[in-house]
Amino acid sequence: MLDPTSTLDWTALYPFTSHTCRLDGQNYHYVDEGQGQPLLMVHGNPTWSFYWRNLATEFRSSFRVVVPDHIGCGLSDKPQRYPYCLRQHIANLVALIEQLDLRHITLLVHDWGGAIGLGAALEVPDRISRLVLFNTGAFPPPFIPWRIRVCRTPLLGTLAVRGLNLFARAALTMATARPDRLTTAVRRGLLAPYDNWSHRVAIDRFVKDIPASPRHPTWATLERIERNLVQLADRPITICWGMRDWCFTEVCLQRFRRIFPHAEVHCFPEAGHYVVEDACERIVPIVRQFLARHPLPVEQPEPPSSR
Repeated sequence: MLDPTSTLDWTALYPFTSHTCRLDGQNYHYVDEGQGQPLLMVHGNPTWSFYWRNLATEFRSSFRVVVPDHIGCGLSDKPQRYPYCLRQHIANLVALIEQLDLRHITLLVHDWGGAIGLGAALEVPDRISRLVLFNTGAFPPPFIPWRIRVCRTPLLGTLAVRGLNLFARAALTMATARPDRLTTAVRRGLLAPYDNWSHRVAIDRFVKDIPASPRHPTWATLERIERNLVQLADRPITICWGMRDWCFTEVCLQRFRRIFPHAEVHCFPEAGHYVVEDACERIVPIVRQFLARHPLPVEQPEPPSSR
């Protein structure tokens, strides 16, 4: 765990109580704030629950906001020997949903969180009521940008990602179209859990889990997710997309539009991959209005049984 006495400059931006559950002997960290119908926010790589801080703060007064850190990420344990693959991350998220008995979930996903979150949604579809997608994918990648391919180079890629933290550091400028908005505190917060070689294991493994061909085991997992996404198409769905994303480009957005033809789509020409960082002030009212337009049924408490 992080030493809070050394990170006071960013912890004020993350005013949440930490919770953990045990999954296969590992501590799986999550934020659980507020009451009511749950908003489940799922991060990608190389971020952590800190990425969702502004939306979590905004909505915790009227919803139950649950934000996990994948194993290897954020404040979760970072085992060095672990099956860091999409299928395992999906299983972990399903376990959290069931342990917390989350129902009528509004699922918000970004980056790898799309494949993980939507993969989990297909495992427990009766618990998922609404979807909010942010610059993500849940299908075999149409391409792998050269900047990411470089980080997949045997040995040298791992030295760059784990030794120099280049993947997470580069994202501070490459994943945002407005790097001026990432204050020193925000930058330190995004990097805080990834402060040494061993703590960057999941960042490296996420990069290596991107399948370049059907020979990679995660390719089949992504194919299965994409094939079954139609099962979620009847839910209310809104998509918020930063159009200056060089990784999850408009090609990915159009793929989702074909899968979810009735989804509301909001494009942000001035935003990049870290769209919630770049356009938060525009996203908050969009999400709030989306939730208001698509209210969910309020479960009535069961009457006391008669004796």
